[in-house]
Amino acid sequence: MTTDKSILRRFYIIAAIFVVVFLLMGYKLFDIQVVEGQKYRNLAQETVYRNFSIEPNRGNLYDTNMNLLATSVPKYDIRFDAVTVSESNFQKYASALASELSKKLGGSKNYHLQKLKKARQIKNRYVLIAKQVDYSDYVAIREFPLFNLGPYKGGFIAEQSTVRENPLGKIGERTVGFGNVGLEGAFDEFLKGKKGRRLKQKIAKGQWKPISDINEVEPEDGYDVISTIDVNIQDVAHHALLEQLEHFEADHGSVVVMETKTGEIKAISNLGRIKGSNKYYEKLNYAVYEPHEPGSTFKLMSMAAALEDKVIDTSTVFDTEKGMVQFFDRRVYDSKRGGYGKISAAEAFEVSSNTAFAKMIYENYKDKPERFVNRLYNMGLNEKIGLRIKGEGKPHIPHPQDSNWYGTTLPWMSFGYGVSLTSLQTLTFYNAIANDGLKIKPKFIKQVRDKHTLIESYSDPIVEGSVCSKETALKLQDLMKRVVEKGTGSNINNSNFSMAGKTGTCQTEYWIESGRYVSSFVGYFPADEPKYSCIVVIHKPNPKIGYYGSTVAAPVFEKIAQKIYIDTPLKDEISKEDAFNTKIANEKYENYFDVSQNYKTLMPDITGYPAMDAVSILENLGLKVNLVGNGKVQKQSIKSGTKITNNQRVNLISS
Repeated sequence: MTTDKSILRRFYIIAAIFVVVFLLMGYKLFDIQVVEGQKYRNLAQETVYRNFSIEPNRGNLYDTNMNLLATSVPKYDIRFDAVTVSESNFQKYASALASELSKKLGGSKNYHLQKLKKARQIKNRYVLIAKQVDYSDYVAIREFPLFNLGPYKGGFIAEQSTVRENPLGKIGERTVGFGNVGLEGAFDEFLKGKKGRRLKQKIAKGQWKPISDINEVEPEDGYDVISTIDVNIQDVAHHALLEQLEHFEADHGSVVVMETKTGEIKAISNLGRIKGSNKYYEKLNYAVYEPHEPGSTFKLMSMAAALEDKVIDTSTVFDTEKGMVQFFDRRVYDSKRGGYGKISAAEAFEVSSNTAFAKMIYENYKDKPERFVNRLYNMGLNEKIGLRIKGEGKPHIPHPQDSNWYGTTLPWMSFGYGVSLTSLQTLTFYNAIANDGLKIKPKFIKQVRDKHTLIESYSDPIVEGSVCSKETALKLQDLMKRVVEKGTGSNINNSNFSMAGKTGTCQTEYWIESGRYVSSFVGYFPADEPKYSCIVVIHKPNPKIGYYGSTVAAPVFEKIAQKIYIDTPLKDEISKEDAFNTKIANEKYENYFDVSQNYKTLMPDITGYPAMDAVSILENLGLKVNLVGNGKVQKQSIKSGTKITNNQRVNLISS
């Protein structure tokens, strides 16, 4: 009896345990299906299906003449889902598909057929057929046998990506930029566009297959940006700088060319040396980010301050004392042994006398050095320009209240030691002097367009006040002109072409190793009616070959000026059958049919034509047309009368 009760008790305990377990299971099922059901359904859905972002095509980046600086090119990876295809369709079309793939991609028909069969055998739903093909090849492959049945019946999978290409190659590479660097980074807000969305299904081996060829949300392409860069001037600046860097075995250098009246940057080249070689590439944007002691090019700022404060005039005389003057425990030397004797301030600027400038500033400001420094501050020399390109270096102008201000700081500042400016900051000041004292902010962008629609325009110069009076500016202009005519820059003087500027030679990193210099030249041309301002800065040339600014940097300036204003490109010789007389070549036809018939191998002048008519004319001539804007054509990238070839690209801008 006792045994029966014991057995019965155990039965009840086990039954109770089962009841509790079932209750718990029921509760958990209720919680999963009802209370948190949506959560787990969403999780399951995300495990099988997921939305992937589709990157939009970045807008095109153009130079001022509508030449491409950077463009996004669509590329496609073609894959094959061997499982979704029915057996009958596979047997019917596989051989024909392999034959077409062989013709398009290379390789034998048998190679492609075995690849398809193996994918079918192992149930591969994501086998790679072709990688990074362009759009025309994608369209062609999509129409191949079997693939033309679509993603479900034909197993066709196409995944689009974009590749950024720079038609200029290494020229201006750092200026054009990438990511957050250069023009690409500065105008990313316009270029980047908006992302799209595409639904994909998870398949074997963690791979994701697009559900269809249609996107859930289509990406919106970025706007086109038209920059101020001129590829022709950029090319000249790049090669002139490169040649000089190689000759003087320098570490790195930069050149900037700016349009005087508008502030438009026409060229900016930055070349750094590959370690252990004499080869150079666009390493860093030195002109924008690298502050350095300007040396004697800062004498223009010192002279401007002294003239504005009326503590001197250009005729004020200073004794160079045999080329050496002592301030406290340090000595200032002139580059000419024995000095220049007693010379005027104007002559001191011409020959770049350190001793004369040290006396000029020290004698007139030693009791109130903050007066000199505040004058420099009023000229804006202690402030960044405020460029849209990221990474602008911060200038440094010492102040008497600084803890490291010494008795020798003031005289050394007079000839560009102890201060630091970037190349572009220095150029901006010189450009202001060329503009009679009016400071124009440098700019890199002219327009933002959405295909045919103007979004933003930056045509007006950005005026930021004056750095000095017109009276002072005119005096400084005359001094810079004399530097080239008979001063330290006379080696580049050309009787047929006027230039104005200032040489600079600064010893740098002397605490590390002697014989390290920064050589520079900055100015503008033509001297009487300035069109362009330009700065050339070359760091650490081999002193055994040369290191003075007049020898190292000034010839680059001269070469750029000559290429822009003197050298005339040779015209292609044209055969008699293709030649047109000048009158016909420049005539604007009322009937575009006449234009397309008369211009067979020469580029017509289609400025003033309605945009659509211009496109029709040029496409009939076999050209590939890239049109920006609507209305009438304002600019064309290929000049009229130039020989053209089939499939050549031409850029048009209209408004």
